[in-house]
Formats: sequence, structure tokens, C-alpha cells
Amino acid sequence: MSNFNHSTIIQFKTDITYNENSVVSKRVLERSTGNVSLFAFDKGQRLSEHSAPFDAIVQCVEGKVEIIIDKKPYILEEGQTIIMPANIPHAVNALEKFKMLLTMIKG
Repeated sequence: MSNFNHSTIIQFKTDITYNENSVVSKRVLERSTGNVSLFAFDKGQRLSEHSAPFDAIVQCVEGKVEIIIDKKPYILEEGQTIIMPANIPHAVNALEKFKMLLTMIKG
């Protein structure tokens, strides 16, 4: 299920909005081989440490975020990307309002 239509222009910075004290997500694409999701985090929101059985790519679309991978912090700003490897604990902390595109590759 996707919140976006095929063959339309998508503007990741404006096609999702922030909600106060919340994390908002929209599915861009969902396939058996992986998913692409767009997120908007209000400042101070987080995803607690967890791991996934597949690689994930985080692209910071707007703002500033701390991504922690295997206890090591990385600061990403707009336009920067990081790969979170499969089966390694990671967490996401919004240092300010930020938007990210998350691509998860299964298999």
C-alpha cells in the first residue's frame, strides 16, 4: 500500500508535514523485496534502539538527526545519507524537526 500515486512528481520535503510531539510516516513504495517510507519527526522525537534483519538507507531530507549505529552516533543534515546494516542495533533521535526517506532492502 502506498500513500503516493505512480507517475506523479513527489516532493519529499513538502509531501509530509510535521505533527507536534509526533512521528509521522507515509509509505512511498511497498514491495516484497523492500519498502520506501517518508518520515517527519518533531524535535525531540525518537525511535528507540532496535535492529532489523535487513539493510536500511536513511536519507535526511530536511533538518538534523542523530543516527546511532552499534552505539556510535552519526549526525546527518539535509542531503546526507547513511546505511544502517542488517542485524546491528540502531536508533534515531531528532535533534531538530527533520524529515527522512527510509529505504529498507530485504533479502
